[in-house]
Amino acid sequence: MTTIFILQFLTNYFINAKKLIKYSPLTTHVLNIAEGAPATRMALSLHRLDHNTKIWNMLTVGTTNTDGRCPGLISRAGFTPGTYKLRFETGQYWDSLGQTAFYPYVEVVFTFKEPDQRFHIPLLLSRFSYSTYRGS
Repeated sequence: MTTIFILQFLTNYFINAKKLIKYSPLTTHVLNIAEGAPATRMALSLHRLDHNTKIWNMLTVGTTNTDGRCPGLISRAGFTPGTYKLRFETGQYWDSLGQTAFYPYVEVVFTFKEPDQRFHIPLLLSRFSYSTYRGS
């Protein structure tokens, strides 16, 4: 590959990433730290807690792409203040790799209060552990 091609690719990648962030106030990135690679084709779902009934309502489902990201989870209009849960189907992911894992799924629960906030929730995982934090 030429240097110009690489620079064009990186420029387009970051321009597109900024567009996705603009339209999706919630992003995630799943990394398989055991392999040192993105966790591709991992199913996930986004839920919002109904504070009256205390029941989780599923809003959307998705699958991570080749970069371990799932763009466009929710629109800014749909992301209203409340309590949310991202559920990652980690057991299915490890099964698809022919490996066993200790955690069949990972749920990350968080509270969203300010309409102009953006959330980035990375998930770092191996077969027997995981870590998450609020990214930027």
